[in-house]
Amino acid sequence: MVVGEVSGDQLGAGLIRALKARNPGVRVEGVAGPAMREAGCDVWEDADTLAVMGLVEPVKVLPRLLRLRRSLVKRWAEDPPDIFVGIDAPDFNLGLEKALRSRGITTVHFVSPTVWAWRQGRVRKVAKAVDLVLCIFPFEEDFYKAHDVAAEFIGHPLADSVDTDIDSAAMRRQLGLTAPRVIAVMPGSRRNEIARLGPVFAKACGLLIDRYPDLQFVAPMVSPTLREAFKVQIDAAGMGDHIKLIDGNAEAAIVAADVVLLASGTASLQTALYGRPMVAAYKLSPLTYLMHRLFKLVKVKYFAMPNLLTDEPMVPEFLQDDATPEALSAAIAELLDDPERRAVIESRFVALRAELTRGAQQRAAKAILDLAGAT
Repeated sequence: MVVGEVSGDQLGAGLIRALKARNPGVRVEGVAGPAMREAGCDVWEDADTLAVMGLVEPVKVLPRLLRLRRSLVKRWAEDPPDIFVGIDAPDFNLGLEKALRSRGITTVHFVSPTVWAWRQGRVRKVAKAVDLVLCIFPFEEDFYKAHDVAAEFIGHPLADSVDTDIDSAAMRRQLGLTAPRVIAVMPGSRRNEIARLGPVFAKACGLLIDRYPDLQFVAPMVSPTLREAFKVQIDAAGMGDHIKLIDGNAEAAIVAADVVLLASGTASLQTALYGRPMVAAYKLSPLTYLMHRLFKLVKVKYFAMPNLLTDEPMVPEFLQDDATPEALSAAIAELLDDPERRAVIESRFVALRAELTRGAQQRAAKAILDLAGAT
């Protein structure tokens, strides 16, 4: 297995446990993070090595990534696994999968790259690289089958793990939050996300506290490094005494919140599955964004995943220069002042959770072991 970020590491850990539950003799090795290591993966390289986003940013570390990919191909060509599973990280994994498949190794890609959203020509690369795509959204399976790529919709692992017995008051007590209203702040799980969105989020919180003095903010941080980076930003914005930083525990922060301010990504779907209203933002590097605009690479109307899964968009979203402290704070204020709208959003998100709950890891494990002839 090869993963490239925190969310992929969590998916990989769940998959390893599901595989071992079906076949205790399964042995897993590759590029992984701490969760996969704990689940029993023999880790050769840390997943943080691949945590690079955008069209331009990977160029800076391309030589190192190419060396890593060559070393993996050589290692697995000499000692072939029964099956290779690439978890997300498509810019790295699809090339690796193609090289391994050309050497007779069965390959699976878990979590479809967003070929349906942008750079749709990549579907041809997927067809050459993998024997099976495991899809976590229902519309992806139809997209791949229309392009003669084997694919299976397994549901979303996050939907399976959500505790439907949500107790916001208990979560607030657990986190030591005493204010009558709480905003969860999630500026991203990567360094470049924190760098671009952190100052904007901190200033947005400052505008909100001026308007609602009874607000309290909680920010779950995925690592000590990112926590320290965000702390510098909130201190600079004069919000150090108002935003409580916690280590991990994003689920508790989301459940405790009235509204969530987040960097669009896995966190937006996680928040929707917990039925919480949110405001989403994202900022790419200026050059990457310019390339998207010039070449019209994006083929979808929305970038926040919940908006692609519901008939009516439920998430106010702000991209690039539109993601200002004023715009974000105003959108959050609208939600805080409109309990009826929040109730509508919660109801639709509860229905979405039901649509995505299918026992994803168990389905993924069965599909992988079937391909490997190990069931």
